[in-house]
Amino acid sequence: MRVGALKIKVQLYCGDELAMGPGKADLLEAIAREGSISGAGRAMGMSYRRSWLLVDSMNRCWRDKLVETVAGGGQGRGASLTETGRAVLAAYRELEAGLAAASQQESLTALEAMVRDAPLPPVREDA
Repeated sequence: MRVGALKIKVQLYCGDELAMGPGKADLLEAIAREGSISGAGRAMGMSYRRSWLLVDSMNRCWRDKLVETVAGGGQGRGASLTETGRAVLAAYRELEAGLAAASQQESLTALEAMVRDAPLPPVREDA
């Protein structure tokens, strides 16, 4: 998320593996909305395999699964967020909102006043 010139990107790690970040949070929201991993992936423009790998990573990183799946198509099949999944997503979005609100302080205004609109061209080494 961007707040003026500031980009806020909250990432939570489990060892060296990304347990939660903006893309994974978006995927959880899409799964909740679409009711399946494949539908969520399509809605986000990613393959089923990529979506499934992200879900697998999340389910391995948290103490409890975030996404529950029931194989096959039809009634009662697909994917949904577990209670833990809903809680993690809500806490993550709350953290993002809190950081966005915190960024509205004078220090950001001071930094934005000192940063250029665009970088200068690179300096040539032979100049």
